[in-house]
Amino acid sequence: MYRINIVLHEPEIPQNTGNIARTCAATGASLHIIRPMGFNIDDKKLKRAGLDYWDKLDITYYDSYEHFLSERPLARTNTYYFSTKAPHSYTEIDYPDDVYIMFGKETKGIPEDILYDNKDHCVRIPMRDTIRSLNLSNSAAIAVYEIIRQKGFDGLIPQGNLTSKEW
Repeated sequence: MYRINIVLHEPEIPQNTGNIARTCAATGASLHIIRPMGFNIDDKKLKRAGLDYWDKLDITYYDSYEHFLSERPLARTNTYYFSTKAPHSYTEIDYPDDVYIMFGKETKGIPEDILYDNKDHCVRIPMRDTIRSLNLSNSAAIAVYEIIRQKGFDGLIPQGNLTSKEW
């Protein structure tokens, strides 16, 4: 079985973090948040975006990037850094079974020193050159579902049901 870990490096917008938390709940991914955050964890916008799924989350907080790496040794080799500045497409990667995918703060992304030190693990979601970036929560969902697609959607419900009719 695979394990997806979404890492948010200093997130700033509570609605994005809430939406990502909901994606984690829907896919079984774990959420890792590196402080500082641009909002309070009790923010109503954060809670609203995550709906009533907060009790279904595996969420861990870290005081710094270094703290994250010290607590998660596997992250040193199994983290992929999503950035508009990255040299590779996210679809070129054969993701490991225990993977970390990191996203930076909404206004600045992942610090360039971190990207530079991990060049071979830096990936981007292709987009038109007239757009600065995609929304953070959309990017996280795109990345998570690419990994799940590569794993054959294992662990997810393959088909929905109608409430008043049979398919």
